[in-house]
Amino acid sequence: MTDTIGFIGLGYMGHGMAKNIVEKGFALRALPNRKREAIEDLVGRGATEASSVAEIGETCDMVVLCLPGSPEVEAVVTGPGGLLSTARSGLVILDSSTSNPVSTRRLAELCAEKGVSFVDAPLSRTPKEAWTGTLDCMVGATPELFEKVRPLIDTWSGKIVHTGDIGSGHTMKLLNNFLSLGYGALYAEALAIGQKSGVSPEIFHSVLTGGRMDCGFYQTFMQYVVGRDRDAHKFTLKNAHKDTRYLVSMANESGVSTHIASAVKNSYATAESIGRGDDFVPMLSDIVAELNGIKRED
Repeated sequence: MTDTIGFIGLGYMGHGMAKNIVEKGFALRALPNRKREAIEDLVGRGATEASSVAEIGETCDMVVLCLPGSPEVEAVVTGPGGLLSTARSGLVILDSSTSNPVSTRRLAELCAEKGVSFVDAPLSRTPKEAWTGTLDCMVGATPELFEKVRPLIDTWSGKIVHTGDIGSGHTMKLLNNFLSLGYGALYAEALAIGQKSGVSPEIFHSVLTGGRMDCGFYQTFMQYVVGRDRDAHKFTLKNAHKDTRYLVSMANESGVSTHIASAVKNSYATAESIGRGDDFVPMLSDIVAELNGIKRED
């Protein structure tokens, strides 16, 4: 591979993605995260440690962002010392974060003014699939740009869908997360109702497993509820709140009423407002139980 790839955002998902990029033969230049374990692992695999965002913009052909949300993406791309401050014409930026499509389209316009291409390539599945290179990826880009970035996206993906033009990937990602996080809110409330009414989580789980309401997301959610595996689904409640907030904002801009989306968003807003934002999504079951006077024993 001749392209040099920059990577910014070595968190739960980003570490595994970056590992697959370097292992599939791309030259990788990565910016350290707050914790150094990821960058040290990648350097050991052949990557190079970058000293700044500006350095990555100046030295790389493509840059992958895997950040918490649109404010962080905007700061990295357009802020002081950001990618656009040093980027060469022809640079391609791929945003795999779950971002607000309104921000995505605006960034694409700003990048185009500098001769830089912007692609939204958000992800679905978990850090486990990031590590094995089998994530789902939704890509918003022109057909020509999609073909250009596909070999890179292939390094971390098992399924790639070209969703349309810029912004469509992030739109689809928010819809995907609305469904999964909506299920999370439903599971948490159903479990609390069941416990108050004499049905244990274990009985609840034994009935739903293998039935028509079973799915992968349900199984990881319940892996925490009944198995108390804290790492079963490592996606924080504050990120869930952020994603559902973006969804409601997008719906408001489109003039769509959001009776259900707003209720789902408020479930995660409540969790973050009481100081539980760093807990993972399946732990919403504990929060809803506690708010209803039910205490689960670990």
